[in-house]
Amino acid sequence: MYYLLADAASGVWVETLHPSARSLHSHYTSGRVRAEIYDEIVEAILAPVRKGRRVCAVFYGHPGVFSYLGHESVRRARGEGFAAAMLPAISAADCLFADLGVDPGVGGLQTYEATDFLVFSRSVETTAALILWQVTAIGERRTVTEPNREGLRVLKERLLELYPADHVVSLYEASPYPIADPIVRQTALSALGEADVSPLATLYVPPLAPPRADPDVSARLGLTAPD
Repeated sequence: MYYLLADAASGVWVETLHPSARSLHSHYTSGRVRAEIYDEIVEAILAPVRKGRRVCAVFYGHPGVFSYLGHESVRRARGEGFAAAMLPAISAADCLFADLGVDPGVGGLQTYEATDFLVFSRSVETTAALILWQVTAIGERRTVTEPNREGLRVLKERLLELYPADHVVSLYEASPYPIADPIVRQTALSALGEADVSPLATLYVPPLAPPRADPDVSARLGLTAPD
């Protein structure tokens, strides 16, 4: 068993379940290119598989949500003829829905990785909620310990093209412990670049206004205004 978790206590707990479990954190070194680290970790997971061992890899959050390691390990193992499966878990988005009282089925939801959102000039429907991931590592290819303030400022400028300066957004980090509260910091969009932000923060931007119904489509569907 290998594990890559966001806190030391969870690693201790995993080792009580499987005493020979080994952490993958040793592959992370400040300043290294993340793509190189990820490839190294995937190969570390697959090495005993190729020797005929049964291997379990444990990641924090959902192993398939913003996890190249989870998807690539399964893809590479299957490509080499080994049986591999991914089991679902609770992601930061699931925690956000509960902690911030957000229902993605009401009003809709858009979600992007923050660098992707900026580089590809993603379109935004301001009547639906927007979730942006990895806002502290915008434009970063290497491992970092501090938020990229310039990246946050670029993100702020882009969002100010779509929302007013006083639009209140939430910098959210799910709690890894059932007995602890999440970190939720609210700020006006105009102050996003200098906001107090935790390392694993996700940005939640609430809808700007309710959507407007298309009267012709509504009539064809037999819907009335209260519907």
